[in-house]
Amino acid sequence: MAELRWNPLIKDWVMIASHRQNRPQMPKDWCPFCPGSGKVPDNFTVYKYDNDFPALSQDPPKPDDVETRLYKTKPSYGKCEVILYSPEHTVTLPELPVDHIRELVDLWTERFVEISKDENIKYVFIFENRGDVVGVTMPHPHGQIYGYSVIPKKIELELDSCREHKEETGRCLICDMIEDEKQSGDRIIFENDDFVVFLPFYCEYPYGIYIAAKRHIQNLTEMTDKEKNSLAKTLKEAAGTLDSLFDYAFPYMMCMYQNPVNGEDTSEYYHFHIAFYPPMRSADKVKFNASSETGAWAHCNPTAPEEKAKELRAAHEKFLKKTDK
Repeated sequence: MAELRWNPLIKDWVMIASHRQNRPQMPKDWCPFCPGSGKVPDNFTVYKYDNDFPALSQDPPKPDDVETRLYKTKPSYGKCEVILYSPEHTVTLPELPVDHIRELVDLWTERFVEISKDENIKYVFIFENRGDVVGVTMPHPHGQIYGYSVIPKKIELELDSCREHKEETGRCLICDMIEDEKQSGDRIIFENDDFVVFLPFYCEYPYGIYIAAKRHIQNLTEMTDKEKNSLAKTLKEAAGTLDSLFDYAFPYMMCMYQNPVNGEDTSEYYHFHIAFYPPMRSADKVKFNASSETGAWAHCNPTAPEEKAKELRAAHEKFLKKTDK
């Protein structure tokens, strides 16, 4: 079974993909993403791999005959890709050289453009799940890209808020957020010419850092060559900062927010940013999304962002000293 089902309570589509339950457990001594597996080239730096068990496809099956006057279905149309960060099985993002990560940025950009050519795709979502605690079963360094046929609810809410702010003030909401964070200063982790890395005022996770472009741009394709190099360096330092907190590969969900495609022009009010959602509140304690967060979307951060920002600034300095050696 693979289809989209309508939730009338929150006006959102849910991906039903029961076939993914049959994904095999990979043997410990074999990885399909490693050279020599027969699944990928013997030589690559970064590589696009079509997901073997996609939740969405460009040739989806017909939905089951289960619609009612309330419950709607539609085909699970879309695209699911895996982006391999390196041929090395155990390397992590902050361990890669900046010029290697720049190739990753270029591949993300290429895939954003290519997936957007399908007029049925409305949103291209680039993300990475890292660590057992977030359900990763393949340790080989990789991220994913989903091309959705509908704009997901969270993105829809962000777009609405950004549009309203633009109509009310004439300014970009995220540009204004960056200005507020820089004026406050106590939640900034680090910044460079092109990006600012900060723990937001409203941070939902203790170490949930954001990366925001200083220039008002919507997506990767609008970045200059210098900005792409800068993004590669910023990503290395941001992930390295998290790893340096407690000296282990810190689990996270990294999500890249860009403009929708094949629809309304959002260039005046939407703004490129990346959010990390690390599900740890200390070295060995998980911050679970429990009833309040899951059932009511009422998040509770058990820490003060200003205090955690101090920890993150120290971890950033620690990472820089380590990489300078």
